[in-house]
Amino acid sequence: MSHIILELFGEPTNGSAKRPWRHVVAEQHCSYLDRRCIKVRKSDPEISIGTCTVDYGKNPVPVMICPFRMLENRKIFTDSMHLLTLHEPGNELHVVPEVTVPGGHVDYFLVSAKDGKPKDFVGIELQTLDTTGTVWPARQRFLHSVGVPVDEQSRESTKSFGMNWKMTAKTILVQIHHKVQTFEHLNKHLVLVSQDHLLDYMKREFSFGHLNTPRVGDSMHFHAYKLKPDGNKTDGGYSLHLDNRMSTDADGISTALGLQAEAKVELKVILDDIQRKMSSATQWSPV
Repeated sequence: MSHIILELFGEPTNGSAKRPWRHVVAEQHCSYLDRRCIKVRKSDPEISIGTCTVDYGKNPVPVMICPFRMLENRKIFTDSMHLLTLHEPGNELHVVPEVTVPGGHVDYFLVSAKDGKPKDFVGIELQTLDTTGTVWPARQRFLHSVGVPVDEQSRESTKSFGMNWKMTAKTILVQIHHKVQTFEHLNKHLVLVSQDHLLDYMKREFSFGHLNTPRVGDSMHFHAYKLKPDGNKTDGGYSLHLDNRMSTDADGISTALGLQAEAKVELKVILDDIQRKMSSATQWSPV
């Protein structure tokens, strides 16, 4: 077992001897995206890093460092369905990636559509912890421990990694600050999906005392997930569990950051972008 790398290419490192790690590394397949892992080495884009979750801290806890790890069983979309206030039985559901809004793009839109046209949507942003330093030597040492050939220099490197708590939290809050007023102007919802550790940090370091218990009427929602050992698995794996929900509005995010800003866009701009990207590949069923 690796005491730092907990999940690699979607596979738990517990019970690692049972897994064909040479095949896993050769395939570089992300089970959450159902494609090759898109987190690649800057020095060699042909190599996917594949690290999903690490054991970190003085009292080590599992920390997700890849946002796509949060796509497990598409649970985050099911947990946001109640915010599709215009959804009706018979409508199609789509999960549309990277929809453009003022200030950038939103990771996913959960869309209710009828006759091929979007009728309602919820924006969903994913945020895990950004790291400082490099996880690569720890990854290489783990692979060496399970018999996968790796170069000696990388596995013996003394370079380590840390968690960039402050920059991660501030960056995502500033991004949300730019986007949530758009959603509020359109009477739509934006959801930030994060791990419980990151939300706890935000609550300590920013002005979150005014946030509400979750209310559908609020434009901005925080969904925090905890990684728990999965008792239904015999391989030592983890599973996502919704741990905490909070909500606020555009003014609430401004208060949290001590800032004021405006962002507005016509509804048609977003609906047109969604419709262009909708296809049979994006259609999703919660069942």
